[in-house]
Amino acid sequence: MDAQGRGGAGDIDPADQWVLNPETGNYELRLPGARQPGATEGRTGSASGSGARTPRNAPPRQRRAPSAPGDRETPGTGDKPVPGQRDRRAPVNRRKGRGAKKKRSRGRRILTWAGGTLAMIVLVAALGAWYLWERLNGNLTRVDAGTSADYDDDDPVNILFIGTDSRTGEGNDSYGGEASEGNDTTILMHFSAGREHATGLSIPRDMITDIPACEITGEDGTTETIPASEGVRFNQAMGAMGRDPSCVVNTVQEMTGVTINHLIMADFNAVKELSSAVGGVPICLEEPIDDPKSGLNLPAGDHVVEGEEALAFVRTRYGVGNSGDLDRIKLQQQFVASMARQITDGGILSSPTRLLELADVATRALTVDDEIENVNDLRLLAEDLGRVSMSEMNFVTLPVVDNPDEPADARATVVIDEARAAPIFRMIQEDIDPNQAAEEEAAAEEEQAEAVEPAPAAEVRVDVYNGGDVMGAAQQTLEWLQNVQGMPLTTNKSNAPESQETTTLEYGADQADQAATLAEVMGLPDSALQQVDEDRGETPMVLILGNDFRGPGQPIEVPAELPEDVDSITADDENVCAS
Repeated sequence: MDAQGRGGAGDIDPADQWVLNPETGNYELRLPGARQPGATEGRTGSASGSGARTPRNAPPRQRRAPSAPGDRETPGTGDKPVPGQRDRRAPVNRRKGRGAKKKRSRGRRILTWAGGTLAMIVLVAALGAWYLWERLNGNLTRVDAGTSADYDDDDPVNILFIGTDSRTGEGNDSYGGEASEGNDTTILMHFSAGREHATGLSIPRDMITDIPACEITGEDGTTETIPASEGVRFNQAMGAMGRDPSCVVNTVQEMTGVTINHLIMADFNAVKELSSAVGGVPICLEEPIDDPKSGLNLPAGDHVVEGEEALAFVRTRYGVGNSGDLDRIKLQQQFVASMARQITDGGILSSPTRLLELADVATRALTVDDEIENVNDLRLLAEDLGRVSMSEMNFVTLPVVDNPDEPADARATVVIDEARAAPIFRMIQEDIDPNQAAEEEAAAEEEQAEAVEPAPAAEVRVDVYNGGDVMGAAQQTLEWLQNVQGMPLTTNKSNAPESQETTTLEYGADQADQAATLAEVMGLPDSALQQVDEDRGETPMVLILGNDFRGPGQPIEVPAELPEDVDSITADDENVCAS
């Protein structure tokens, strides 16, 4: 391979040129023609990233070209080009409000929570050699995904990972029939503002949802709007009707209410190549798996999979659990967490040769959004997000239920369980630590229980008004309170005098016990409770439903905690075993 391709300059493999400098304690690159440490000339080279592009639907922002070495002199006849040496100054972070960043510790705390996909970020962060710029940057494939990287160090960061249905590559046509180019695996990864915790939300491919209209950009630069689709499988957000990754980003943003900052995408080949590059991925099976469709045939117990076998493991669904996509998601979560541990614990980060090999594979195998302009952007991203420890990274699956529109004996799809999904969406939207929120919620409930003894449901007397946009909300709530909650002393007062955004409950000083009962069953936040000073006796309380009303039985305030029955694992859990 020539120097403009994916190899080194000439016949030299840069991975073999690392030498320990005893004066600095660091490994340094030494190539023929390069000056030795301490030389004052020829220390700079040139590098440039691609031009900046403004993300779709995002405000314009100032961007700077990545810092790079200065100009090089033209080599004389017969001389090999001298690779530029890395600028010793800290690179400038080009995102909004960022200045020069201090180096952070690499090691175990470097971000590795999504296995093969995040190997790219991890390795570019760990590799400090500037000579890799052109080689790795030339590998990088970038797409316009409609993401918005306009955030500061103290802002949350959301990254969407997509594993595609693409079967391009030797032997891949045997997996699952014809390729649909759809989003086969989708994980929304949220990093908290303080980088204390992170949550990965897996979205089932066979979930029925609405896909909003999206604008795609062709190779010739022209744009086309793909119309919306209602009630279709989620994996049709890409591939179907010509949709591209930006349509998946758009769909997830509409579904969750979360802004996506970056996209990273992998195909079948990425799984095979990356799993081999890390030396295999340890997995565990409680029961044997024999799936002729994926080709996976393994006995129960511990295994190390790579290449074709690794791909078969993340693709298998028959012979495990209920043979559905939800069970396959559990295998994929186990796989990516294990690959992350393999990178950090397997000696890769301390081996320049293995790092180069894996970085080269990763940058060739993966696709990123065009807000990530070059490998230096990946390094800066890794330094920022690498503060989150693996023990604070949780993987959860979006709560779903069987599709009620399908026959009970032939159900193949699912729909979102709105009541159980809402708390997870709120956690990500408001950047709430689920563990801390659960503790605060429990403390608040205990404090309220000690302050007021709730009244029996049959004694709750309330007039219900509709002050929001939902037609028939007052009558629906009345029927639910009377027939489901056992509150016969409720009355429908139709529309409120004025509309209001939030739901309120007004009550007298002597009705605090009734208010406590109603607030608990309706999930009213403290801000909705409005107590007046005087007693009201037999006068009913006044409940005005606002635009935050989502339906009877759905809490007005969604608790910021994971539902107890939602599957969840942490990235550092080595005891996860597929069943």
